Amino acid sequence: MIKNIYILSGLGADERVFQKLDFGEHHVHFIQWIEPLEKESINEYAARLLEQIKHENPVLIGLSFGGMMAIEVSKLVSCEQIILLSSAKTRREIPFYFRWTGTLGLHKLVPTRLLKWPNRFSDWLFGAKTPLERRLLKIILEETSPNYLRWSVDQVLSWKNTYVPGNLTHIHGTKDYILPIRFVSCDIRIRGGRHFMVLSRADEISVILRFIIH
Repeated sequence: MIKNIYILSGLGADERVFQKLDFGEHHVHFIQWIEPLEKESINEYAARLLEQIKHENPVLIGLSFGGMMAIEVSKLVSCEQIILLSSAKTRREIPFYFRWTGTLGLHKLVPTRLLKWPNRFSDWLFGAKTPLERRLLKIILEETSPNYLRWSVDQVLSWKNTYVPGNLTHIHGTKDYILPIRFVSCDIRIRGGRHFMVLSRADEISVILRFIIH
């Protein structure tokens, strides 16, 4: 049966990170990030994203921060399936050092321009190894709105979610340096997969996605 799949990309990213995935005959819709309002909570932001979902009982796929947003959206609309890629389901799956950073507000001391500056460390952290992956990461960092970047980083570090939908499948790489697998309880492990594995392991992940979307 053909499904309507709605995809939430990673922090600041868009559909370009999914360019190598093959969803077969399913209809794929990409939810676009919008500018957050002043002091907007993550659940309020999710309610505004909901306006982009035009089909009932969709399949939601969320990458990284998009996975967290997919869970928030799923609290507001009935979903047939929720699939997380390189993401976290609850605050306990966010590494403790990130949560401490959020609690202490240390991330607010880092100038936004540094977060938007591509370098070898960001390439390593995201697992961007090929020229295509490094070039795409550079474009994503450069194009991300400073306001959105500040807001989304703050939401990741302060996320309080403990709710896990029963119809959720979590796919995670064993070499994810941003969200290390030792903190994550996932359903499917991609051996050697890094945070950018939707690009680097696209063929393998495409087969998995087509199998579990039913």
